[in-house]
Amino acid sequence: MITPSTASETHHFSIRLWSIILLLIIVAPGVTLAQKTPDSTKNSSVIILSAPDDIKKFLVKYFKFPAEPFADSTAEKTFLHRAQKEIRGLLATEGYFSPSISLSQQTHNAVTKPEIKVDPGVLTRVGKVSITFEGEITQDTKYQKRIKQIRAAWSLQTDSPFRSAEWEKAKAALLSELTREEFAAAAIAASQATVDPDSARADLSISIDSGPIFYLGAIQITGLERYDQTLITNLAPFKAGDVYRRDLLHLFQTALQKAPQFSTVSVSISPDIEQHKSIPVQVVLTEAQSQRFAFGAGYSSNNGARGEINYRNHNFLDRAWNLTSILRLEQKRQTFFTGIDTLPDQNNINYSMGASFQMTDIENLKTVEQKVGVTRNYQTQHIQMQLGLNWLREEKKPAGAIHQTNEALALDWRWRRQVVDDPVYVRRGDVTEIRIGGGSQQLLSDQDFIRSYARHQSWWPVGSQDVIFLRAEVGYTLASSRFGIPQEYLFRAGGIQSIRGYDFKSIGVQEGNAIVGGRAMATGTIEYTHWLTHQWGAAVFADIGSAADSWQKMHPFLGYGGGIRWRSPAGPIALDLARAHETGTLRVHFSMAVAF
Repeated sequence: MITPSTASETHHFSIRLWSIILLLIIVAPGVTLAQKTPDSTKNSSVIILSAPDDIKKFLVKYFKFPAEPFADSTAEKTFLHRAQKEIRGLLATEGYFSPSISLSQQTHNAVTKPEIKVDPGVLTRVGKVSITFEGEITQDTKYQKRIKQIRAAWSLQTDSPFRSAEWEKAKAALLSELTREEFAAAAIAASQATVDPDSARADLSISIDSGPIFYLGAIQITGLERYDQTLITNLAPFKAGDVYRRDLLHLFQTALQKAPQFSTVSVSISPDIEQHKSIPVQVVLTEAQSQRFAFGAGYSSNNGARGEINYRNHNFLDRAWNLTSILRLEQKRQTFFTGIDTLPDQNNINYSMGASFQMTDIENLKTVEQKVGVTRNYQTQHIQMQLGLNWLREEKKPAGAIHQTNEALALDWRWRRQVVDDPVYVRRGDVTEIRIGGGSQQLLSDQDFIRSYARHQSWWPVGSQDVIFLRAEVGYTLASSRFGIPQEYLFRAGGIQSIRGYDFKSIGVQEGNAIVGGRAMATGTIEYTHWLTHQWGAAVFADIGSAADSWQKMHPFLGYGGGIRWRSPAGPIALDLARAHETGTLRVHFSMAVAF
C-alpha cells in the first residue's frame, strides 16, 4: 500500500509506472505493425510500376515482380507479356474488367528500366440480382418470410462494387444461412455473373435447391469406453424427431467439451437426403484421463501470491461423478476444499456436496472457517440456478476487539443469467446474478438473518474495437445486529471487482483495529477500453461505492484511474493504477480481467 508519508516516492513511482504504460501503448502496436505491414508501395529494382496507390499495393501484394535484372531482352519481353496477362486477371478479381496496361521504357540517371503503366478503368458494380429457390422450401407458404429474409441479407446489393471474392463470399453466406435450419442438404443449383464491360455492370443470378426438411434421429457414439451412454445422451439439447438446427448441434458439442471426462469432441451429421426423416447425429470423442493432479501459481493484488495443488477424479465410484480436491495457499487466504458433483440428468439437474476449511487475514481481521453443504444445481446455456443448504462455523478474531465464534445453518438460493458474445473476451452482453439466503436461531444459527445480493454487468461495443463496461452490485443483510453472523453473509468493499484505489476488503465496519463486514453494501463501475491492437488495449475507469452496518452510515468512496489490457494466451489480464479519492493514495491492481 502507498501511504501519504511516502508521497514523494508515490509521485516518482506513479510517473515511472505511467511511463511504462504509455511506452507499451505507443510501442507495442508499432512493433506489431512493423512486423506485419510490408512496404507495399516500393517499386521493384528492375521494373517501374505506375498505378494508383490502392492498385499498386494490390499488385505488389499478389503479383511477383523480378528481384534480379533480366538475363537478356527475350527474358524481359517474356516477363512483360506474362505481366500484362496476369495483371488483367488480378484486376478482374477486384472488379476492373477494362483496364489499360501499357509498356514503355524509362531512363533515369542513365539507367533504363521497363515501366508498366496500369489504368484500372471503371470499377464494375452490381446490376440486377436474381435469387431463386427450388425444393421443399417453395412448397409451404410458412417459408416465404424466411425466403424474404435470406434475400434481404444478400450482401452484394445493386450498385455495390463487384469483386470475385465478395461474390463467392456472398454465395457461401447465403448457403450457410439456408442450411442453418431444416434444410441441411441445400445446395447451389446454378450461379452466374454476367459482366458487361461497356457499362461496367455485373448482373448476378443464383438458384438454390433447398432439398427436403431434415429431422434429427438417434445419437451414434464413437470412442466411448469407460462411461455409460447416458453421460452423452443426457446432455443433448434435442430429442429424436426434432427438426434439424445447426445451433442445437453446436450446443451439444459445447456441453460435451465442458464435460471433464472428454478431451476432444466432434458432433455432426452427414446430410444424406435418403435419411432426411431421421438423420443420425454422430458423436466422435476421445476420453480424458479419469484422474489428474495439477499444480499452479499466480498473483492477484487482492490476495497476493498464490500456489495451488489440485486433484480431480472424473470417474469417482465408477459413476462418472467429479471429485475435486484443492489446496490453495495465498498470502491473505488459505483454503482446502473437497467436493463431489453428480452427473446432470435429462432435466439439466445435478447435485453437489462439499466441505472446506479456510483461514484469512485481511485488514486486521483473522477468520478460521469450516463449512459443509449440499447444493441442487440447474443449468442451461444461459441460466444457472442453485439451491443449497450449508452449515458454517467461523472463528472471528478482529485485532483490538472481542473474538467470537459464529455458527449458521443457511439456506441459500442463487440465480444467474449470462448472455455474452464470448465468455472470455466479451464485447457485448450481460451477466445478472441474484442471491437470497438466511438462517434462524431455531435451526442451528446464532442469529436470525436474511441476506440478499444482486449484481449486473453489461458490455457495450463502441466502434469496431472499443468496449464500455458497466457494473453495479448491491447487498443487504436483514438482521437485528451483525454480531453472530459469519462474515460470508456480511459485506465489505474495496479492491478488484469492487472499488479500485482501495485495498481488498478495506471498506466496511471498524471493529477494534480491524475492518469487518457490515449489513449494507453498494458499488458500481464504469470502464472504457480502447483496443490499440488485437492484443493490447488501454482502459480508463471510475469505481464508487461503500459498505457499512446500515444504509444511513454509508459514505461513498471513489476510485479512478487507468491501465493496460492484454489478451494473453491464458486469458485477459489487467494492470491498473488507481487513485483513492478520499486519501489521494495510489495503488496498483493486477488480475485476470474477466468480470464474472
